[in-house]
Amino acid sequence: MEKLNTAPNLKNCDDFYEALIEVHQGLSDDESARLNTRLILLLANHIGDETVLREAMEKARG
Repeated sequence: MEKLNTAPNLKNCDDFYEALIEVHQGLSDDESARLNTRLILLLANHIGDETVLREAMEKARG
């Protein structure tokens, strides 16, 4: 049974995308990768449901 919500859920998708791109401005590839890793871990902690997180990893991998 799927628990991961893949339906559009952000009210301002474009604003979020712009902020995500902006936070990476001026970073090297390594710094950007570290930022992404920290962001993923922070969001995973916020979600806190291992089933949802594993489902998201599977979907992200394709």
